[in-house]
This record gives sequence, C-alpha cells and structure tokens, in this order.
Amino acid sequence: MKNTIELKKETLPPLAEKLPKALSAHNRIRIDDYYWMNDRDNPNVIDYLKAENEYNEKMTAHTKALQEKLFQEMKGRIKEDDSSVPYKLNGYWYLTRFEKGKDYPVYSRKKETLDAPEEILFDVNEMAKGYDYYSLGGLNVSPDNKLIAFGVDTLSRRKYTIQIKNLETGEIIPEKIHTTTGGSTWANDNKTLFYTKKDEQTLRSNQIYKHILGSKSRDQLVFEEKDETFNTYVYKSKSKKYLIIGSGSTMTSEYRFLEADNPAGEFRIFQPRQRGLEYGISHYGEHFYVVTNKDSAINFKLMKTPVENTSQENWVDVISHREDYLLEDIDIFKEYLVISERNNGLNKIKIIRWETGEEYYLPFDNETYTAYTSINPDFDTHILRYTYNSLNTPTSVVDFNMATREKTILKEQEVLGGNFNKENYITERIWATAGDGTKIPVSLIYRKEIKKDGTNPLLQYAYGSYGSTIDPYFSSVRLSLLDRGFIYAIAHIRGGEYLGRKWYEEGKLLNKMNTFTDFIDVSKHLIEQNYTSEKHLYAMGGSAGGLLMGVVVNMAPLLYNGIIAAVPFVDVVTTMFDDSIPLTTGEYDEWGNPNDPEYYEYMLSYSPYDNVKVQEYPNMLITTGLHDSQVQYWEPAKWVAKLRDLKSDDNILLFHTNMDAGHGGASGRFEALKEVAEEYAFLLDLEGINK
Repeated sequence: MKNTIELKKETLPPLAEKLPKALSAHNRIRIDDYYWMNDRDNPNVIDYLKAENEYNEKMTAHTKALQEKLFQEMKGRIKEDDSSVPYKLNGYWYLTRFEKGKDYPVYSRKKETLDAPEEILFDVNEMAKGYDYYSLGGLNVSPDNKLIAFGVDTLSRRKYTIQIKNLETGEIIPEKIHTTTGGSTWANDNKTLFYTKKDEQTLRSNQIYKHILGSKSRDQLVFEEKDETFNTYVYKSKSKKYLIIGSGSTMTSEYRFLEADNPAGEFRIFQPRQRGLEYGISHYGEHFYVVTNKDSAINFKLMKTPVENTSQENWVDVISHREDYLLEDIDIFKEYLVISERNNGLNKIKIIRWETGEEYYLPFDNETYTAYTSINPDFDTHILRYTYNSLNTPTSVVDFNMATREKTILKEQEVLGGNFNKENYITERIWATAGDGTKIPVSLIYRKEIKKDGTNPLLQYAYGSYGSTIDPYFSSVRLSLLDRGFIYAIAHIRGGEYLGRKWYEEGKLLNKMNTFTDFIDVSKHLIEQNYTSEKHLYAMGGSAGGLLMGVVVNMAPLLYNGIIAAVPFVDVVTTMFDDSIPLTTGEYDEWGNPNDPEYYEYMLSYSPYDNVKVQEYPNMLITTGLHDSQVQYWEPAKWVAKLRDLKSDDNILLFHTNMDAGHGGASGRFEALKEVAEEYAFLLDLEGINK
C-alpha cells in the first residue's frame, strides 16, 4: 500500500489563481493574491474548495479503512442508548436521552416523580430528517409548564429561528422569530417572551425584543446595544424574581433588571458601563451579589448591594480579592453560597452557610483534574450537583449534601468495549520554562508502559485566547491515540486563565506573542525531557487555537512532524479591518484595533497568513466549514493557497472544507466522530501506524 508521501509525488495539488489586490493602511501596502476568495457566491471559489476536497480524498484514500476502524472504535466506546441525569425544575424531572443508532437526542420530562409517564418534548431525530445540519437549542419552559420556546439552526451559521410549542396539545405555534441567538426567557405571566436578535450581516447579538403570545402587534424592541464592541443577552435570575438584560464586551459589563411579574415595566440600569469594570449579578433576598474586578481586583471578588440601590458606591465586599485565587463563579441557594474558584490551576469548590458563615472545600485529591458545578436550578435545597473527571477518570455526576457532607454518585460515564482501565494510564502535571523565565504548566496522559526515550509520538494541544481555560478533561475518543502509543499533552499557555486573570492579561493584545512562544517552549521542553522528538511531535488547535498553529509553523516549523489546524483564524489583520464580519468589532479588546498603528504593526508581526514565507513547513491538515460564522472559510482557504505557493518542502498539505457545516463541524454525535477519525488517521499515517 502506498503511503501519503509516495502519493504526493504523483498527485498534484490544486493551485489557486493569483489576483493581486493592494491593501493599504498606515502608509504600508500589503498585497493579497487571494483576496478574491472572500466571495462565497463566486463559482470559482466553490470550484477551488471542491478541488481541494478532491485532492484530500485522493491523498487520504489509503487511510479510509483506518478512518472507518477509528470511527467504529470511538463509536463503540459510547453507550448509544444513554441518558442524562434528570434534574427537577418547577415540579417536573427533565432528562435528555439517546436511542441506539440515532444521532440526535430526545428531550423529555416526567411530572413529580421519575416513575411518572414520560412526556416527549422533542425527538430531534425526527425534526432533523431532510437536513444536512440541524441544531436545537435554547429550550425554555414557561412558569406554568404549558409552553416551551426553542431555537433551530439548519445552516450552522448560529442564526436560530425561535418557535413555541404548546405542551398540552403538542401543537407548534406557526409564528416564527428569525435571526436570533435561539435563547429566550419567559416573564412570570406565561405569555411574554424576551429574546435576543442578531444583526443580519455581522451576526452580533444587538437587540432584546419582547414577544407577547397572541398579540397582533409587532414585537417590541426593549433594548438595543449600539456599541459595536458589545453583545447583549437576556435571562431570568435563579430566584425567578427578575428579568435581566446583560451587555458586555471583552473587558466591560453592564446590566439592567426588571421584576419578572411586571413585563410591561421599564428595565432599570444596575450600574452604568465603565470601561474596564467587569461584573456579573445574582439575586438573593434583599441583595444582589456581584462578582467583579472593581478596585483593581484582577482575580475578581464578591460584593453585594441592596436591590433598591445597585450603583457601585453601594457595593460592599463579601469575599475580598486574593492574589492566588481566581473567583470564577457563584451558585446561590437558600441556605448556602457556593464559590467556584481556581488556585494554582486547579478547580476548587467552596461551600459557605449563610446563617453561620461556616465554610469548607469539597475534597479533590488528584494531581490534575476538572471539577465544576452542574445544573442547579432548585433554590431551596441542600443538594449541590457537580461534575468531576480527569485525564484518566471518566466523568461522574455527583449530588453532594451540603448539610451532611455526604455525596452520591448519580452516574459514571461508561466506556464500552471492555478494554478501558484507568490504571493503565499515567497522568501528571509538569512545568516548562518559557524564554522569559515564566513556568508554563502542562497536563499529560499516556499509557504506563511508555518509556521516555524520545521515540514516542506526542500530540500537543492548546487554545490560549479569550481567557478560556482548557482543563484536563477525560475523553473516550482520545483513547484511540493513547492505545496506539501516543502521549497527549495540554499546554496551559498564557492567554487562558489557568493560573488566574493575570495569566490571560499576559497573553492578549500587545502581550499576544507570549501565547505563541509559550507553546513553542513547551514543545522544546517535552523534547528535552525525552517524552518525544521533532520526528514524532504533533500539534493541534482550533479557531483561535488554529491561529496559534499558524504562528507556530511560521516561527518553529522544524519542531513538528505534523500540524492540525481546525477552523483556524489566520488572516488576522484583514479580518480585524472588516467590521462587517461577525465578531470583528467585539474582538478589539482581545487582539487590538488595527486602525491604531501600534496594534496594526503588532498584529501584522504574527498574523499567520501575512507571515507565510519560503521555508520548509511540517505536514499539515487544515479544516474548515463553508458556513462558518466565526472564522470565515476564506481565511484557511487563502492560507492554504499561499502555503502551496511558497513552501519549499515535499511534506503533505491537506485542506478539507465541510460544505454543509459551520464553526462547530458536523451536527449529530456520530457524524462529528468521523471528523475526529479523519484527524487521527492523518497523525497515525504520519507515524506509519495503520492498524
């Protein structure tokens, strides 16, 4: 059987036409040879994407059997007839279940007890028939339990159409609300629904509307967010007493609130926006509790303020700022306050009794793990539901009695197939040293028989943007790599919040280069410590993590044998100049505004597309979705075309466009596995592993 390298010599890749376009800014001219790809209505664009797909098919034909084996293997570990742990809300138990052989969930509920007859809310398998892509979201039941609002996206552009179903008759009310986020919230009158509209072109969530059931008049605009760097949303407090409109940008927040019993009233502003002031609010009794960075609390602190007067001069500390603890979230119960925080990268959950102030932490004893509070809609309960897993420990859903401190494991994720035993895998956390002396944490998992002799294939993964933390989580899919001798590493690089808010601040805007050099320094450390070598090291990232991959291959191409970049954000400068593209204006506080010469020059210094040059590049697999609303398909398409023109090596470069999907890839739990099987087969083929 021919391998990909041999096929490369006899199969010519498509070469995109060059149509130079001059892009001018700040007395500098950039020439973009592939700017023409920005037009999805241009038949030449579609032809090019199809030609790349055909080339990809030819180049990977010899791995199809391996892809199918991987797919069946990964699918075989998943319990097909599975169901979620039920949770109780307003007199009903709600659950989500999957049926054998079916891709989509069934949503149902049972009245009062789990022994009651099942009432099917939605069978998404039936609803999705005839669609290449189908996403159901935003399920929201009215307070009287008689109506449910829901959102549907059939294109993967994240433009949801909201409808309402009568749960007594089963009828879906004909009226449709288009171009929304899919989410909504009911007022307490059971007929007024608040929802968020998106701008048709930019897809920015910019308007809150009020829909009254049965009303002949148009939906009323309640709030419009006119600042293009902000998005808006609406929800109801856990106490069910207030409707809340939130509005936020990367570094500034603002809220409005209204009694849920009075949907005809006017929303009151909680605290006017003030650049750099971030806060989030939760209602309890006569107060709102505020998680905020007020007074330079970079890791956030908890404050409270009376309901009658919520402006910041009335806020008082409940939990003061701490340098070594990041306050991530709170859950409020009638008798308890639950704090989710992070210390030295590890999740901590603290329980505080309102009445006595007694406090304690939930005990977790692993070196590296993931724990977070789960669905806790009930206000008057002693039970806290949380989720726990680690790199080698499947996910458990746990009910913890905050009064007795007893825990009940409600469900442990089953890994089918009969081969999984957590004792066969070693997990550890190590620390690499960055060029500036900063210690970068790395979470690792590998089979216990692995020897650190430099010959092991290793896949290094990271994200590194938006303060998003990639915790060391369990994946049954990942076992297909581990059991074939791969080591898997998560690099907790700057740009996330693994080590607190400062960790994020040191990896954004004019500090963004730290994200990229951290990843490269982790790679060098893994090689120095004999976990792997340049011949066996692979890297993977998606979206902003795909940007990371693009920078890394420009800066240190010889460190890696292969790279996977999924839906990569690689044409940074051009995209950030185009405020008609979804997300652009809201990203200025993350990447910078290129209209400012300083940010323009800095972004230009790392933008992957702008820095492709004549040099050797590693083997690469790049993927995208034609309907992606977050990273437009043309970014990776242009990048691939430029790489094909300039790279000086014979390594393979594959580009696959899913012509039916968007940013999240295929819909359906099993269809998505086929995309993972494609990625894993690419890595295994490079290692000469075909079984």
